[in-house]
Amino acid sequence: MKISEQWLRSWVNPNISTEEMCDQLTMAGLEIDGVEPAAGAFNNVVVARVESLEKHPDADKLNVCQVTDGNETLQIVCGAANVREGLIIPLAKIGAVLPGDFKIKPAKLRGVESSGMLCSEKELGLADQADGLMELPENAPVGSDIREYLQLDDNCIEIDLTPNRGDCLSIAGVARELGTLNQCDVSPEACEPVTASIDTTFPVEIQAGDVCNHYAGRVITGVDCKAQTPMWMLERLRRSGIRGLGPIVDITNYVMLELGQPMHAFDLATLDNGLLIRRANKDEKITLLDGKCIELDEETLLIADNSKPLAMAGVMGGEGSGVSDTTSSIFLESAFFKPENIAGKARSYGLHTDSSHRFERGVDPQLQVKAIERATALLLEICGGEAGPVIEETTEAYPAEGQSIHLRHARIQRLLGIEMSADEVEAIFKRLEMNVVSVDDGWQVTPPSFRFDIAIEADLLEELVRIYGYNNIPRTQPDYSGRMKPQTEYEVATSVLRSALVNRGYFEAITYSFIDPKTQKILDPENAAVKLANPISSEMSVMRTSMWPGLIQAVQHNLNRQHSRVRLFETGLCFKPNKDALPVQTGMIAGAICGNLQPEQWSDAARKVDFFDLKGDVEVLLESSGKACTFEAATHPALHPGQSANILIDGDVAGWIGTLHPVIMKQLGLDQTVYVFELNLEMVKAAVLPAFSPLSRFPEVRRDLAIVVDESVTVQSIQACITEIASDLLQNIQIFDIYTGKGVETGRKSVALGLILQDFSRTLTDQDVETEVEKVVSSLKQKFAATLRE
Repeated sequence: MKISEQWLRSWVNPNISTEEMCDQLTMAGLEIDGVEPAAGAFNNVVVARVESLEKHPDADKLNVCQVTDGNETLQIVCGAANVREGLIIPLAKIGAVLPGDFKIKPAKLRGVESSGMLCSEKELGLADQADGLMELPENAPVGSDIREYLQLDDNCIEIDLTPNRGDCLSIAGVARELGTLNQCDVSPEACEPVTASIDTTFPVEIQAGDVCNHYAGRVITGVDCKAQTPMWMLERLRRSGIRGLGPIVDITNYVMLELGQPMHAFDLATLDNGLLIRRANKDEKITLLDGKCIELDEETLLIADNSKPLAMAGVMGGEGSGVSDTTSSIFLESAFFKPENIAGKARSYGLHTDSSHRFERGVDPQLQVKAIERATALLLEICGGEAGPVIEETTEAYPAEGQSIHLRHARIQRLLGIEMSADEVEAIFKRLEMNVVSVDDGWQVTPPSFRFDIAIEADLLEELVRIYGYNNIPRTQPDYSGRMKPQTEYEVATSVLRSALVNRGYFEAITYSFIDPKTQKILDPENAAVKLANPISSEMSVMRTSMWPGLIQAVQHNLNRQHSRVRLFETGLCFKPNKDALPVQTGMIAGAICGNLQPEQWSDAARKVDFFDLKGDVEVLLESSGKACTFEAATHPALHPGQSANILIDGDVAGWIGTLHPVIMKQLGLDQTVYVFELNLEMVKAAVLPAFSPLSRFPEVRRDLAIVVDESVTVQSIQACITEIASDLLQNIQIFDIYTGKGVETGRKSVALGLILQDFSRTLTDQDVETEVEKVVSSLKQKFAATLRE
């Protein structure tokens, strides 16, 4: 928002410089984006009048003008299309310096002397473009300095407001802040009620009371729409970034900038027997003031009459209902629309207006009648006419009473770190126009109707420190008393698990918990996802039930950027629906790998990763918690059949490991085989408490066996069988070879293993060892039809 410093200081004028004022506002939360002069640097430019003119003898497009500055008449050659006798314009006299260090000197144009230059807004640095000379009012004092006449020694201040400070989208709002910061009085423009001189009214009905609870209007007849907007008003509008469009529109824009209330004026002759504030009908269309025709959805709020829509409420007026040069009677309106219902509506149609900008952030619900009175007074002064009575239409929800907020005195020191007396606190709140009532432990504070952003105790504390001044908070050393946090040995820290994977060459990824429902359905079709009520986009509209969608997207992102070797892991929460409560969230740790096993190097041949490389990484990860894991073949809709397994910890399923299904890789656009795992984080973190095991003083004995079994028999099942039937003498099983090929029947394999035997009370005899080995061989033969390899 841009405002004129002169205009602001006409409301409140603290004894501080422009720079100090901007610093104050920025530190109070109204960030100043920039300050620039209201006009370019120039001098010796005066108000002048064209006395007469005639065509240049040698140039069809030039005129030879006789121009008076009140003291002398000068001959000036001018090519502007709008130059004419009696026109009041700015005159740059000989010796004047215009913006860009352009000096005015005596000149001859096509043989005719010219003693100065008639100026446009562009040449004075008042506008970027101009179609002709700058036309001044007929009552402009000829001979006066143009800078003094237009009060151009001014600054345009651009303020970047956060969305919660809609109350400062006006001169009144900024002046209120500045007065509070400097403890000086604010002098608003007089806004006395205008007495009705006619009885004419116009019926209004609010049909969408949940969105609009207050609508005010007034009929004004006999207005002169060809009247000229005063120069002082045009200049204030220009310095606020709004161009003049005619007196009635200029007045509504002026009141919006001054008070913060958007307004609209309808041509009364075009209205059909009353106004309705309603929602759009199905397939209803409206042509707006900018000429754009829009098909409306049924949630769009309209201002309509009995036969047609007139305006998109809170956004823009319709083309057919606006005022024109022939308008003689108008219906002036202002309304309150709830911000939550207007927010985003303009953007959904590709629109953004000064009106929608304010209504989206919140307009004071008690400002409507005041704005009507202020606009009426200006209209009668500039355009003439007669005003009817103010029409007010309200619903049961109006006026909405402000909610009282409890502020505890002790919280000021606790949260802000400053000591403030009760008098200081009450003075600040009263300057902010809040109602303050003292109670035993603090205050009950009711914010004014224009402060939509104050709802809880923390908001009141923010107001106090804003006005007190962030720079006035004393610098103190932090008071910290360290406490040792107990570290349980029954749980492994997540950082230890992260380090284990980083040591294996993984990089940690962080992805969104919100994912594309299409990807979710591809990778986890068996689990329903939690849908978001207000998603950022359709590609982020559900909450993840698995870590894989985000990880695989990250893998794909890297592959698309020529990173062919990818090793990523992530820890985070997954979410599953819960009928009558919040979603169930579960901590997970997951990983994905693809590409070569090792980075490119000279000492080792390149080899692609496979299922067993990932299996080894998972085993190392689980070693961090001292847990032994087993893998059990299983099918998962996202994983390759025959290359997928459950990961079991203490016999319970803790997660999945496997190769992405080829069909899914094709759907996701992956051109490399990707291997993934996912584990329940809490099950992984549950550690086995370390305990001492005594060492035997007697030697161990090793017996190696080579057994032949079917290829479908897993080594894991062989180890489980041996462990189940062996005695306490068996200390370890060492698998050292697996062989298929010559000498072994087709469909079978040879597994070579070493049995490590040891006793804690004596040295084992050959008979002890042979008995144990025979027991193992017999059990394997019975369960797997195993034979000893010769």
